[in-house]
Amino acid sequence: MTATWEPATGVLRLPSGRLVRGRGLRRPLPEGARPRFGVYLLGHEPPAVAWPARWVRWRDFWLPADPPAFREVLGEVLARAASERVEVACAGGRGRTGTALACLAVLDGVPASEAVGWVRAHYDRRAVETPWQRRFVERFGTR
Repeated sequence: MTATWEPATGVLRLPSGRLVRGRGLRRPLPEGARPRFGVYLLGHEPPAVAWPARWVRWRDFWLPADPPAFREVLGEVLARAASERVEVACAGGRGRTGTALACLAVLDGVPASEAVGWVRAHYDRRAVETPWQRRFVERFGTR
């Protein structure tokens, strides 16, 4: 199966061509193809979904509770996005999701110092909401 999504808001094309949908769980699931894998960035256990998923414990406006586990999950997202529909989501779809997408961009070759701006240009202009989320992305490339 190839990783194709219908053109839709929230689908980010990484430099490698891999596609990852970012979204806010407060909004309804978009029409069209369902993800084959999801990562949910929440301070509490996410709602059940009909596809394989991973939960990253991450309180709103903060950072992942376990950064090494977060990096491992992002590696899985990047690998699966080569051949599957993948989504990354938090409650609003901007802060935690934007931070995760910026870190994915770093793993995919975007310099860490440019990743926040890159995600704001290609996903959501308000992605990555706090100064500490921005610093986390900038330091992500050095860990």
